[in-house]
Amino acid sequence: MRLRAPRLTTSMVPALHPRAQAQGLQHITTGLRRYSAPVAGSIPPSKQRFVPKDGTYPKGFLASGTHVGVKPSNIRRPDLALIVSESPCSAAAVFTQNRFQAAPVVISKDTLQTSGGRDVRALVVNSGCANAVTGKGGLEDAAAMKKAVEDCMASDAGRESSPGKALVMSTGVIGQRLPTQKIVSRIPLAHSYLSSDHASWLSAATAICTTDTFPKLSSRQFRLPSSPDRTYRLAGMTKGAGMIHPDMATLLGILCTDAPVSPDALQALLAYAMARSFNSISVDGDTSTNDTVALLANGAAGGPAITAASPTDDPSSTSQDYVVFRDVLTAFAADLAKLVVRDGEGATKFVTIRVTAATSESSAHAIASSIATSPLVKTALYGKDANWGRVLCAIGYTPSLPPGTIVPEQTSVSLVPVDGSPELKLLVDGEPESLDEDRAKEILEQEDLEILVRLRSSSSSSSIETLDGHDPPAVHEACYYTCDFSHEYVTINGDYRT
Repeated sequence: MRLRAPRLTTSMVPALHPRAQAQGLQHITTGLRRYSAPVAGSIPPSKQRFVPKDGTYPKGFLASGTHVGVKPSNIRRPDLALIVSESPCSAAAVFTQNRFQAAPVVISKDTLQTSGGRDVRALVVNSGCANAVTGKGGLEDAAAMKKAVEDCMASDAGRESSPGKALVMSTGVIGQRLPTQKIVSRIPLAHSYLSSDHASWLSAATAICTTDTFPKLSSRQFRLPSSPDRTYRLAGMTKGAGMIHPDMATLLGILCTDAPVSPDALQALLAYAMARSFNSISVDGDTSTNDTVALLANGAAGGPAITAASPTDDPSSTSQDYVVFRDVLTAFAADLAKLVVRDGEGATKFVTIRVTAATSESSAHAIASSIATSPLVKTALYGKDANWGRVLCAIGYTPSLPPGTIVPEQTSVSLVPVDGSPELKLLVDGEPESLDEDRAKEILEQEDLEILVRLRSSSSSSSIETLDGHDPPAVHEACYYTCDFSHEYVTINGDYRT
Protein backbone atom coordinates (compact mmCIF):
# COMPACT_ATOMS: atom_id res chain seq x y z
CA MET A 1 0.00 0.00 0.00
CA ARG A 2 1.30 3.43 -0.90
CA LEU A 3 1.09 6.50 1.23
CA ARG A 4 -0.47 9.56 -0.32
CA ALA A 5 1.91 12.42 -0.93
CA PRO A 6 1.54 14.93 1.91
CA ARG A 7 0.06 18.32 1.06
CA LEU A 8 2.73 21.03 0.90
CA THR A 9 2.14 23.78 3.44
CA THR A 10 3.99 26.86 4.62
CA SER A 11 5.08 24.96 7.75
CA MET A 12 7.31 22.83 5.55
CA VAL A 13 9.24 25.73 4.00
CA PRO A 14 11.96 25.99 6.71
CA ALA A 15 13.66 22.98 5.11
CA LEU A 16 14.85 25.48 2.50
CA HIS A 17 17.50 28.05 3.29
CA PRO A 18 15.79 31.08 4.91
CA ARG A 19 16.80 33.29 1.98
CA ALA A 20 15.23 30.85 -0.42
CA GLN A 21 11.80 31.03 1.23
CA ALA A 22 11.12 34.23 -0.63
CA GLN A 23 10.80 32.16 -3.76
CA GLY A 24 7.46 30.94 -2.38
CA LEU A 25 5.70 27.62 -2.68
CA GLN A 26 5.46 25.79 -5.93
CA HIS A 27 2.74 23.41 -6.93
CA ILE A 28 3.61 19.70 -6.71
CA THR A 29 3.16 17.99 -10.03
CA THR A 30 4.04 14.47 -11.14
CA GLY A 31 6.93 12.09 -10.68
CA LEU A 32 7.04 12.21 -6.89
CA ARG A 33 7.81 9.03 -5.00
CA ARG A 34 4.85 8.97 -2.68
CA TYR A 35 6.53 6.92 0.02
CA SER A 36 9.46 9.35 0.26
CA ALA A 37 8.50 12.16 2.58
CA PRO A 38 11.47 14.50 2.06
CA VAL A 39 10.49 15.28 -1.54
CA ALA A 40 7.34 16.96 -0.32
CA GLY A 41 9.02 18.22 2.84
CA SER A 42 6.90 16.60 5.55
CA ILE A 43 8.22 14.37 8.31
CA PRO A 44 6.09 11.51 9.63
CA PRO A 45 4.76 12.29 13.12
CA SER A 46 6.52 9.24 14.57
CA LYS A 47 9.89 10.52 13.33
CA GLN A 48 9.61 14.17 14.33
CA ARG A 49 11.10 13.45 17.76
CA PHE A 50 14.42 12.59 16.11
CA VAL A 51 14.82 16.00 14.45
CA PRO A 52 16.59 18.53 16.71
CA LYS A 53 15.04 21.95 17.21
CA ASP A 54 18.39 23.54 18.04
CA GLY A 55 22.05 22.64 18.38
CA THR A 56 25.52 23.69 19.50
CA TYR A 57 27.81 23.67 16.49
CA PRO A 58 31.62 23.72 16.32
CA LYS A 59 33.35 27.07 16.01
CA GLY A 60 34.49 28.10 12.60
CA PHE A 61 32.22 25.77 10.62
CA LEU A 62 29.48 27.01 8.30
CA ALA A 63 26.75 25.07 6.50
CA SER A 64 24.08 25.52 3.86
CA GLY A 65 21.49 23.55 1.92
CA THR A 66 20.50 24.72 -1.56
CA HIS A 67 17.96 23.58 -4.11
CA VAL A 68 19.43 22.52 -7.46
CA GLY A 69 16.89 20.05 -8.83
CA VAL A 70 19.32 17.21 -9.55
CA LYS A 71 16.23 15.06 -10.08
CA PRO A 72 13.68 16.87 -12.25
CA SER A 73 10.88 15.77 -9.92
CA ASN A 74 12.48 17.70 -7.05
CA ILE A 75 11.09 21.20 -7.43
CA ARG A 76 11.84 22.68 -4.01
CA ARG A 77 13.76 20.47 -1.56
CA PRO A 78 17.43 21.37 -1.01
CA ASP A 79 19.67 18.77 -2.66
CA LEU A 80 23.10 20.41 -2.47
CA ALA A 81 24.84 20.56 0.91
CA LEU A 82 27.96 22.57 1.59
CA ILE A 83 30.05 22.49 4.78
CA VAL A 84 33.00 24.89 5.01
CA SER A 85 35.53 25.61 7.75
CA GLU A 86 36.86 29.14 8.04
CA SER A 87 40.34 27.69 8.61
CA PRO A 88 42.19 24.60 7.31
CA CYS A 89 41.31 21.29 8.93
CA SER A 90 42.81 17.94 9.65
CA ALA A 91 40.67 15.51 7.69
CA ALA A 92 40.02 11.77 7.71
CA ALA A 93 37.52 9.52 5.97
CA VAL A 94 36.50 5.91 5.61
CA PHE A 95 35.13 4.68 2.31
CA THR A 96 33.10 1.81 0.93
CA GLN A 97 34.86 -1.48 0.19
CA ASN A 98 32.50 -2.12 -2.72
CA ARG A 99 34.70 -2.73 -5.78
CA PHE A 100 32.52 -0.42 -7.90
CA GLN A 101 33.54 2.75 -6.10
CA ALA A 102 31.70 5.89 -7.13
CA ALA A 103 33.53 8.81 -8.76
CA PRO A 104 33.28 11.08 -5.67
CA VAL A 105 34.81 8.29 -3.58
CA VAL A 106 37.76 8.07 -5.97
CA ILE A 107 38.23 11.85 -6.06
CA SER A 108 37.95 12.31 -2.28
CA LYS A 109 40.33 9.41 -1.56
CA ASP A 110 42.88 10.96 -3.88
CA THR A 111 42.47 14.37 -2.21
CA LEU A 112 43.15 12.93 1.23
CA GLN A 113 46.09 10.85 0.04
CA THR A 114 47.82 13.71 -1.78
CA SER A 115 47.20 16.20 1.04
CA GLY A 116 48.09 13.86 3.87
CA GLY A 117 44.80 14.78 5.51
CA ARG A 118 45.80 18.44 5.81
CA ASP A 119 44.49 21.73 4.45
CA VAL A 120 40.95 20.44 3.79
CA ARG A 121 38.28 23.07 4.33
CA ALA A 122 35.07 21.91 2.69
CA LEU A 123 32.68 19.11 1.88
CA VAL A 124 30.14 19.34 -0.94
CA VAL A 125 27.35 16.77 -1.31
CA ASN A 126 24.60 16.32 -3.87
CA SER A 127 21.63 13.99 -3.54
CA GLY A 128 19.49 12.62 -6.35
CA CYS A 129 22.32 11.03 -8.35
CA ALA A 130 25.11 8.79 -7.01
CA ASN A 131 27.57 9.50 -9.84
CA ALA A 132 28.56 5.84 -9.57
CA VAL A 133 29.58 3.53 -12.43
CA THR A 134 29.71 6.57 -14.72
CA GLY A 135 33.19 6.09 -16.20
CA LYS A 136 35.66 8.84 -17.04
CA GLY A 137 32.85 11.38 -17.38
CA GLY A 138 31.76 10.74 -13.81
CA LEU A 139 35.27 11.45 -12.51
CA GLU A 140 35.27 14.70 -14.46
CA ASP A 141 31.89 15.63 -12.95
CA ALA A 142 33.09 15.00 -9.37
CA ALA A 143 36.29 16.95 -10.06
CA ALA A 144 34.22 19.86 -11.42
CA MET A 145 32.17 20.01 -8.20
CA LYS A 146 35.35 19.98 -6.13
CA LYS A 147 36.95 22.76 -8.21
CA ALA A 148 33.84 24.95 -8.06
CA VAL A 149 33.89 24.85 -4.25
CA GLU A 150 37.64 25.50 -4.10
CA ASP A 151 37.21 28.47 -6.45
CA CYS A 152 34.59 29.93 -4.13
CA MET A 153 36.88 29.55 -1.13
CA ALA A 154 39.78 31.12 -3.05
CA SER A 155 37.66 34.16 -3.86
CA ASP A 156 36.68 34.85 -0.25
CA ALA A 157 37.44 38.51 0.25
CA GLY A 158 40.17 39.30 2.74
CA ARG A 159 40.94 35.69 3.58
CA GLU A 160 44.51 35.28 4.75
CA SER A 161 44.55 31.51 5.19
CA SER A 162 44.95 28.90 2.47
CA PRO A 163 41.90 28.54 0.20
CA GLY A 164 42.00 24.85 1.10
CA LYS A 165 40.76 21.68 -0.53
CA ALA A 166 37.28 20.18 -0.82
CA LEU A 167 35.94 16.65 -0.54
CA VAL A 168 33.01 15.47 -2.67
CA MET A 169 30.12 13.12 -1.94
CA SER A 170 27.10 12.05 -4.00
CA THR A 171 24.09 9.85 -3.30
CA GLY A 172 21.12 8.65 -5.33
CA VAL A 173 20.58 6.51 -8.41
CA ILE A 174 23.57 4.50 -9.69
CA GLY A 175 24.61 4.54 -13.37
CA GLN A 176 23.39 8.01 -14.29
CA ARG A 177 25.48 11.10 -15.03
CA LEU A 178 25.17 14.20 -12.90
CA PRO A 179 23.64 17.37 -14.34
CA THR A 180 27.06 18.88 -13.63
CA GLN A 181 26.58 22.31 -15.09
CA LYS A 182 23.35 22.70 -13.16
CA ILE A 183 25.13 21.79 -9.90
CA VAL A 184 28.29 23.80 -10.53
CA SER A 185 26.26 26.91 -11.39
CA ARG A 186 24.51 26.74 -8.00
CA ILE A 187 27.63 26.22 -5.88
CA PRO A 188 28.34 29.98 -5.60
CA LEU A 189 24.78 30.42 -4.33
CA ALA A 190 25.30 27.63 -1.82
CA HIS A 191 28.51 29.37 -0.74
CA SER A 192 26.64 32.65 -0.25
CA TYR A 193 24.07 30.88 1.94
CA LEU A 194 26.71 29.59 4.40
CA SER A 195 25.89 30.26 8.04
CA SER A 196 26.63 28.85 11.48
CA ASP A 197 23.01 28.83 12.69
CA HIS A 198 20.89 25.76 13.35
CA ALA A 199 18.57 26.37 10.39
CA SER A 200 21.51 26.22 7.98
CA TRP A 201 22.89 22.99 9.48
CA LEU A 202 19.43 21.43 9.32
CA SER A 203 19.02 22.57 5.72
CA ALA A 204 22.35 20.90 4.84
CA ALA A 205 21.26 17.70 6.58
CA THR A 206 18.02 17.78 4.59
CA ALA A 207 19.91 18.30 1.33
CA ILE A 208 21.76 14.98 1.57
CA CYS A 209 18.57 12.91 2.01
CA THR A 210 17.18 10.52 -0.61
CA THR A 211 14.55 8.05 0.63
CA ASP A 212 15.11 9.26 4.21
CA THR A 213 11.93 10.37 5.92
CA PHE A 214 13.73 12.82 8.21
CA PRO A 215 17.06 14.71 8.26
CA LYS A 216 19.62 13.17 10.62
CA LEU A 217 21.54 15.84 12.50
CA SER A 218 23.10 15.90 15.95
CA SER A 219 25.52 17.98 18.01
CA ARG A 220 27.03 17.88 21.47
CA GLN A 221 29.60 19.51 23.72
CA PHE A 222 32.48 17.83 25.53
CA ARG A 223 35.64 18.58 27.52
CA LEU A 224 39.14 17.16 27.41
CA PRO A 225 41.35 16.41 30.46
CA SER A 226 44.13 18.76 29.32
CA SER A 227 41.71 21.71 29.09
CA PRO A 228 39.02 21.16 31.73
CA ASP A 229 37.74 24.75 31.45
CA ARG A 230 37.46 24.66 27.67
CA THR A 231 34.29 23.51 25.85
CA TYR A 232 34.60 21.64 22.57
CA ARG A 233 31.84 20.86 20.10
CA LEU A 234 31.08 18.00 17.77
CA ALA A 235 28.38 18.05 15.08
CA GLY A 236 27.37 15.51 12.50
CA MET A 237 24.83 14.62 9.87
CA THR A 238 24.16 11.40 8.04
CA LYS A 239 21.79 9.99 5.45
CA GLY A 240 20.59 6.56 4.61
CA ALA A 241 17.47 4.44 4.66
CA GLY A 242 18.15 1.71 2.11
CA MET A 243 21.19 -0.06 0.65
CA ILE A 244 22.54 0.02 4.19
CA HIS A 245 25.15 -2.48 5.25
CA PRO A 246 28.26 -0.29 5.44
CA ASP A 247 31.70 -1.83 5.02
CA MET A 248 33.98 1.15 5.18
CA ALA A 249 37.14 -0.18 5.70
CA THR A 250 24.18 4.95 -0.27
CA LEU A 251 25.43 5.85 3.37
CA LEU A 252 27.03 9.24 3.92
CA GLY A 253 28.22 10.84 7.13
CA ILE A 254 29.84 14.19 7.89
CA LEU A 255 31.39 14.89 11.29
CA CYS A 256 32.94 18.22 12.32
CA THR A 257 34.70 19.27 15.52
CA ASP A 258 36.52 22.37 16.73
CA ALA A 259 38.93 20.25 18.79
CA PRO A 260 42.56 20.24 17.62
CA VAL A 261 43.51 16.78 16.29
CA SER A 262 46.48 15.76 14.16
CA PRO A 263 45.69 14.07 10.81
CA ASP A 264 47.27 10.74 11.83
CA ALA A 265 45.32 10.63 15.06
CA LEU A 266 42.11 11.65 13.30
CA GLN A 267 42.21 8.70 10.88
CA ALA A 268 42.82 6.21 13.69
CA LEU A 269 40.07 7.73 15.82
CA LEU A 270 37.57 7.62 12.96
CA ALA A 271 38.40 4.00 12.12
CA TYR A 272 37.88 2.98 15.75
CA ALA A 273 34.55 4.79 15.96
CA MET A 274 33.26 3.45 12.63
CA ALA A 275 33.85 -0.17 13.63
CA ARG A 276 31.52 0.37 16.58
CA SER A 277 28.88 2.53 14.87
CA PHE A 278 28.31 2.78 11.12
CA ASN A 279 29.95 -0.59 10.50
CA SER A 280 27.57 -2.13 13.03
CA ILE A 281 24.27 -1.33 11.34
CA SER A 282 22.25 -3.01 8.61
CA VAL A 283 18.93 -2.28 6.96
CA ASP A 284 19.02 -4.68 4.03
CA GLY A 285 22.51 -6.21 3.81
CA ASP A 286 23.52 -4.26 0.68
CA THR A 287 26.80 -2.31 0.69
CA SER A 288 26.60 0.88 -1.37
CA THR A 289 29.07 2.07 -3.99
CA ASN A 290 29.16 5.49 -2.29
CA ASP A 291 29.55 4.82 1.45
CA THR A 292 31.68 7.60 2.93
CA VAL A 293 32.05 9.06 6.41
CA ALA A 294 34.38 12.04 6.78
CA LEU A 295 35.63 13.82 9.88
CA LEU A 296 37.02 17.38 9.88
CA ALA A 297 38.80 18.99 12.85
CA ASN A 298 39.73 22.68 12.60
CA GLY A 299 41.04 23.26 16.15
CA ALA A 300 39.16 26.56 16.40
CA ALA A 301 38.39 26.01 20.09
CA GLY A 302 42.11 25.95 20.91
CA GLY A 303 44.09 23.86 23.37
CA PRO A 304 46.85 21.28 22.86
CA ALA A 305 46.53 19.02 19.83
CA ILE A 306 45.45 15.41 20.21
CA THR A 307 48.14 13.23 18.68
CA ALA A 308 48.22 9.61 17.57
CA ALA A 309 47.89 6.81 20.10
CA SER A 310 50.71 4.50 21.08
CA PRO A 311 51.29 1.80 18.42
CA THR A 312 50.65 -0.79 21.14
CA ASP A 313 47.56 1.06 22.37
CA ASP A 314 49.16 1.03 25.82
CA PRO A 315 46.97 3.25 28.03
CA SER A 316 50.02 4.45 29.94
CA SER A 317 51.57 5.90 26.75
CA THR A 318 48.35 7.10 25.10
CA SER A 319 47.16 10.58 26.08
CA GLN A 320 44.04 10.98 28.15
CA ASP A 321 42.74 13.46 25.59
CA TYR A 322 43.00 10.80 22.88
CA VAL A 323 41.04 8.23 24.89
CA VAL A 324 38.34 10.70 25.96
CA PHE A 325 37.86 12.07 22.44
CA ARG A 326 37.84 8.53 21.01
CA ASP A 327 35.01 7.53 23.35
CA VAL A 328 33.04 10.75 22.74
CA LEU A 329 33.39 10.31 18.98
CA THR A 330 32.40 6.64 19.11
CA ALA A 331 29.27 7.27 21.18
CA PHE A 332 28.31 10.20 18.95
CA ALA A 333 28.79 8.20 15.76
CA ALA A 334 26.77 5.30 17.20
CA ASP A 335 23.86 7.63 17.95
CA LEU A 336 23.94 8.97 14.38
CA ALA A 337 24.15 5.45 12.95
CA LYS A 338 21.11 4.39 14.97
CA LEU A 339 19.10 7.16 13.30
CA VAL A 340 19.82 5.52 9.93
CA VAL A 341 18.37 2.24 11.19
CA ARG A 342 15.34 4.00 12.66
CA ASP A 343 14.70 5.41 9.21
CA GLY A 344 15.20 2.10 7.40
CA GLU A 345 13.02 1.90 4.30
CA GLY A 346 9.64 0.57 5.35
CA ALA A 347 10.92 -0.29 8.84
CA THR A 348 8.55 -0.58 11.79
CA LYS A 349 11.09 -1.70 14.41
CA PHE A 350 14.49 -0.75 15.78
CA VAL A 351 16.30 -3.89 16.93
CA THR A 352 19.52 -4.22 18.89
CA ILE A 353 21.34 -7.52 18.41
CA ARG A 354 23.62 -8.07 21.41
CA VAL A 355 26.02 -11.01 21.45
CA THR A 356 27.82 -11.64 24.74
CA ALA A 357 30.27 -14.13 26.27
CA ALA A 358 32.26 -14.42 23.06
CA THR A 359 35.96 -15.26 22.85
CA SER A 360 36.67 -12.16 20.75
CA GLU A 361 34.95 -8.92 19.81
CA SER A 362 35.31 -9.77 16.12
CA SER A 363 33.50 -13.10 16.58
CA ALA A 364 30.69 -11.42 18.50
CA HIS A 365 30.42 -8.77 15.77
CA ALA A 366 30.29 -11.38 13.00
CA ILE A 367 27.53 -13.36 14.73
CA ALA A 368 25.49 -10.22 15.43
CA SER A 369 25.87 -9.19 11.79
CA SER A 370 24.69 -12.62 10.61
CA ILE A 371 21.51 -12.29 12.67
CA ALA A 372 20.94 -8.67 11.67
CA THR A 373 21.13 -9.42 7.95
CA SER A 374 18.95 -12.55 7.93
CA PRO A 375 15.83 -11.89 5.82
CA LEU A 376 13.99 -14.61 7.75
CA VAL A 377 14.79 -13.02 11.11
CA LYS A 378 13.78 -9.59 9.81
CA THR A 379 10.48 -10.76 8.34
CA ALA A 380 9.66 -12.62 11.55
CA LEU A 381 10.22 -9.39 13.47
CA TYR A 382 7.84 -7.59 11.12
CA GLY A 383 5.26 -10.31 11.62
CA LYS A 384 5.72 -10.18 15.41
CA ASP A 385 6.60 -13.86 15.36
CA ALA A 386 8.99 -15.09 18.09
CA ASN A 387 10.58 -17.56 15.69
CA TRP A 388 13.84 -17.99 17.59
CA GLY A 389 14.84 -20.92 15.38
CA ARG A 390 15.70 -18.39 12.66
CA VAL A 391 18.04 -16.62 15.08
CA LEU A 392 19.78 -19.90 15.89
CA CYS A 393 20.06 -20.68 12.20
CA ALA A 394 21.76 -17.33 11.52
CA ILE A 395 24.16 -17.88 14.42
CA GLY A 396 25.04 -21.31 13.09
CA TYR A 397 25.93 -20.25 9.54
CA THR A 398 28.09 -17.27 10.55
CA PRO A 399 31.16 -17.59 8.30
CA SER A 400 34.85 -17.75 9.21
CA LEU A 401 34.53 -18.26 12.96
CA PRO A 402 37.41 -19.94 14.83
CA PRO A 403 36.68 -23.53 15.94
CA GLY A 404 34.79 -23.73 19.21
CA THR A 405 33.37 -20.21 19.00
CA ILE A 406 29.82 -21.57 19.05
CA VAL A 407 28.89 -24.39 21.41
CA PRO A 408 25.19 -25.25 20.82
CA GLU A 409 24.81 -26.78 24.30
CA GLN A 410 25.88 -23.50 25.92
CA THR A 411 24.03 -21.03 23.70
CA SER A 412 21.09 -19.00 25.02
CA VAL A 413 18.71 -16.58 23.27
CA SER A 414 16.29 -14.08 24.81
CA LEU A 415 14.01 -11.24 23.80
CA VAL A 416 14.70 -8.19 25.96
CA PRO A 417 12.11 -5.39 26.23
CA VAL A 418 13.39 -1.83 26.55
CA ASP A 419 10.98 -0.92 29.35
CA GLY A 420 13.12 -2.64 31.99
CA SER A 421 10.81 -5.60 32.49
CA PRO A 422 12.33 -9.12 32.62
CA GLU A 423 13.71 -10.70 29.47
CA LEU A 424 11.79 -13.50 27.79
CA LYS A 425 14.06 -16.54 27.60
CA LEU A 426 13.60 -18.54 24.43
CA LEU A 427 16.59 -20.89 24.60
CA VAL A 428 18.76 -21.63 27.64
CA ASP A 429 21.98 -23.62 27.31
CA GLY A 430 20.75 -25.18 24.09
CA GLU A 431 17.41 -26.22 25.59
CA PRO A 432 14.16 -24.57 24.39
CA GLU A 433 12.00 -22.85 26.97
CA SER A 434 8.23 -23.13 27.08
CA LEU A 435 7.26 -20.08 25.03
CA ASP A 436 4.85 -17.58 26.54
CA GLU A 437 3.22 -16.47 23.29
CA ASP A 438 1.31 -13.61 24.91
CA ARG A 439 4.47 -12.21 26.50
CA ALA A 440 6.37 -12.62 23.23
CA LYS A 441 3.68 -10.74 21.33
CA GLU A 442 3.71 -8.02 23.95
CA ILE A 443 7.45 -7.47 23.45
CA LEU A 444 7.30 -7.72 19.66
CA GLU A 445 4.51 -5.14 19.51
CA GLN A 446 7.00 -2.53 20.73
CA GLU A 447 8.96 -0.36 18.31
CA ASP A 448 12.25 -1.03 20.14
CA LEU A 449 13.53 -4.39 21.38
CA GLU A 450 16.71 -6.38 21.84
CA ILE A 451 17.70 -9.88 20.84
CA LEU A 452 20.25 -11.12 23.37
CA VAL A 453 22.55 -14.03 22.54
CA ARG A 454 24.78 -15.56 25.21
CA LEU A 455 27.42 -17.87 23.77
CA ARG A 456 28.36 -19.27 27.17
CA SER A 457 26.15 -20.03 30.13
CA SER A 458 26.94 -18.45 33.47
CA SER A 459 27.53 -21.87 34.95
CA SER A 460 30.00 -22.94 32.27
CA SER A 461 33.69 -22.16 32.17
CA SER A 462 34.49 -18.56 31.23
CA SER A 463 36.89 -19.79 28.59
CA ILE A 464 37.20 -22.48 25.96
CA GLU A 465 40.16 -24.55 24.93
CA THR A 466 41.34 -23.83 21.41
CA LEU A 467 43.41 -25.96 19.07
CA ASP A 468 46.66 -24.31 20.20
CA GLY A 469 45.94 -25.07 23.84
CA HIS A 470 45.29 -21.49 24.92
CA ASP A 471 42.13 -20.51 26.75
CA PRO A 472 40.84 -17.12 25.58
CA PRO A 473 38.34 -15.63 28.02
CA ALA A 474 34.74 -15.62 26.81
CA VAL A 475 34.07 -12.10 27.99
CA HIS A 476 33.71 -10.11 24.77
CA GLU A 477 30.53 -8.70 23.30
CA ALA A 478 29.31 -6.69 20.35
CA CYS A 479 26.14 -4.89 19.32
CA TYR A 480 24.56 -4.58 15.90
CA TYR A 481 21.58 -2.40 15.05
CA THR A 482 18.99 -3.40 12.50
CA CYS A 483 15.30 -3.18 11.59
CA ASP A 484 12.60 -5.40 10.20
CA PHE A 485 11.61 -6.10 6.57
CA SER A 486 8.11 -4.94 5.65
CA HIS A 487 5.93 -4.93 2.55
CA GLU A 488 6.79 -1.25 2.16
CA TYR A 489 10.49 -2.06 1.68
CA VAL A 490 9.58 -4.01 -1.46
CA THR A 491 7.32 -1.19 -2.67
CA ILE A 492 10.05 1.42 -2.21
CA ASN A 493 12.77 -0.56 -3.93
CA GLY A 494 10.58 -2.04 -6.66
CA ASP A 495 10.51 1.29 -8.51
CA TYR A 496 13.39 3.25 -6.97
CA ARG A 497 14.90 4.26 -10.33
CA THR A 498 11.65 4.87 -12.21
